[in-house]
Amino acid sequence: MSKRFIDLRSDTVTQPTEAMRKAMFKAMVGDDVYGDDPTINELEKYAAELVGMEAALFVPSGTFGNQLALFTHCRRGEEVILGEDCHIVAHEVGAAAVIAGVQLRALPTERGRMNLEKIRSTIRTEDIHFPETSLICVENAYSNGAVVDLDYMRAISNIAKEANLKVHIDGARLFNAASFLKVEAKEITKYCDSVMFCLSKGLCAPVGSMLAGSQEFIDKARKKRKLMGGGLRQAGFLAAAGLIALKDMTKRLSEDHGNAVYLADELDKIEGIKVDRDNLDINMVFFTIDNIEDISDKLVKYFNDSDIKINGQEGGKLRFVTHYWISKEDIDYVINTLKNFLNN
Repeated sequence: MSKRFIDLRSDTVTQPTEAMRKAMFKAMVGDDVYGDDPTINELEKYAAELVGMEAALFVPSGTFGNQLALFTHCRRGEEVILGEDCHIVAHEVGAAAVIAGVQLRALPTERGRMNLEKIRSTIRTEDIHFPETSLICVENAYSNGAVVDLDYMRAISNIAKEANLKVHIDGARLFNAASFLKVEAKEITKYCDSVMFCLSKGLCAPVGSMLAGSQEFIDKARKKRKLMGGGLRQAGFLAAAGLIALKDMTKRLSEDHGNAVYLADELDKIEGIKVDRDNLDINMVFFTIDNIEDISDKLVKYFNDSDIKINGQEGGKLRFVTHYWISKEDIDYVINTLKNFLNN
């Protein structure tokens, strides 16, 4: 048996729970491309109802789901308005240019929010020189740890309706956002035309995300999913874990958020460390350490030698992420390890 590491790199590192493993072992499956997989069908029906949409579609990953949404909403050469540091722009390998063939109009953000008037002024008018604007994308929760409030979501929806545009939510951590806002996920998604949300990450399923929207949208997306190589045949083994993720694991995310605050509080007590309190809405803790650019590689190695996995600094900041497999006792060990490193 491999030794256990405390893994703070991301919530993407979560392992499936014992209940998920048992459900996967016993899952009833069929050929999903033919529509014959009963567990996939159950997952898609439940996921759609959970976010207040007519239909949903199982996809291999969050990136796949976001790019499938762009591919389905937009025609080639159209323009998408979104935040300059959102996941679709920063971490999806330029896929929008390759798959959907769209142009990304990336706007500055503050805590995950684009300026509303800037969005309005960025929507293209009719002109022979301009591409057509077709879609606005919003990330919630944002990958910088911030949650976008419902008033902002409503304002985005209103702007889109006025301009006859669609809205897509990258909801990779949608249920973290809902937990922070103390609302059901459908209270967020009622302001969009489509939403992607992950079954993995903090929900612990091993593989998969969902794309949800109108029945017409999902019918189109299903065919485009096949084009992209996402027809997964007997995928019910994965859907069995996904059902537990949505039915059970969504209800405990506040524990991860509480552990993130505990971690932030303990980090704040260490001289030379400054925690980004403005982006502490979910399970991510961003912080700086004096001279982090100089010591980052040594810190990563020291932690790894102490059975802790972390990422190095990015843009002068470190990020620790709490999840189902991180306890308060783990956090105490991490804090003590960090103190030992800084005192050496």
